[in-house]
Amino acid sequence: MSDKAMATKTALAPAPASKALETEDMFEQFDRIYNKIAQRAFEIFDGNGRLFGNDLNDWFKAESELLHPVRLNISETKEAVNVEAEVPGFTEKDLEVRLEPRRLTISGKRETNEEQKKGKTVWQEHRSNEILRVADLPAEVETDKATATLKNGMLELAMPKTAKAQKEKATRVEVKAA
Repeated sequence: MSDKAMATKTALAPAPASKALETEDMFEQFDRIYNKIAQRAFEIFDGNGRLFGNDLNDWFKAESELLHPVRLNISETKEAVNVEAEVPGFTEKDLEVRLEPRRLTISGKRETNEEQKKGKTVWQEHRSNEILRVADLPAEVETDKATATLKNGMLELAMPKTAKAQKEKATRVEVKAA
C-alpha cells in the first residue's frame, strides 16, 4: 500500500486548550456556512427573476453548490463505534475531525476550480469545496483513544466505547498522511 493511499493518526490528548472544540467556534462555523448558503440562495432567487414560491428549491440548490454531501455508515460492536465517511477529493490536510463522547463532527475545506479551453469554447466547473457533517453516536466513546484513517476518499474512524461518563469536552482527531 502506498504512503499516499493511507493515513492514520491517533487522537490527540485534550491537553492544549486551543485544540479543544469550543461551542462558540462551532456556532461561528455554522453561522458562516449558513450565511454563505443564504447569500447564494438569494443570488439564485434574483437570477430567476425574483419569482416567489421556489425559496426551498433555491436553498437546496445553493446548499448543493457549496457543501459536499458526506455519506456516513455508523456501526457498533460490543467494544467500539466505527464510522465510515465518504470524503472523495479531500486530503488529510483538508479535513478536521472533532470528537465528543457522544458526537462526531467532520469538517473540511478545499479549493478547486477546473477550466479547460478547447478552441473558442471555455469549459469551467466549480465543485463543492466544503463539508460539514455532525452525527450523534449510538454510545459514549473514549475520545482520546480514537483513530482516523483516510484511504482512497474514505475516512474510517475507530472509537472504543467507554464504561464511565466523561466530561463533555471535545477532542480533535487529526488525519495525517502516513
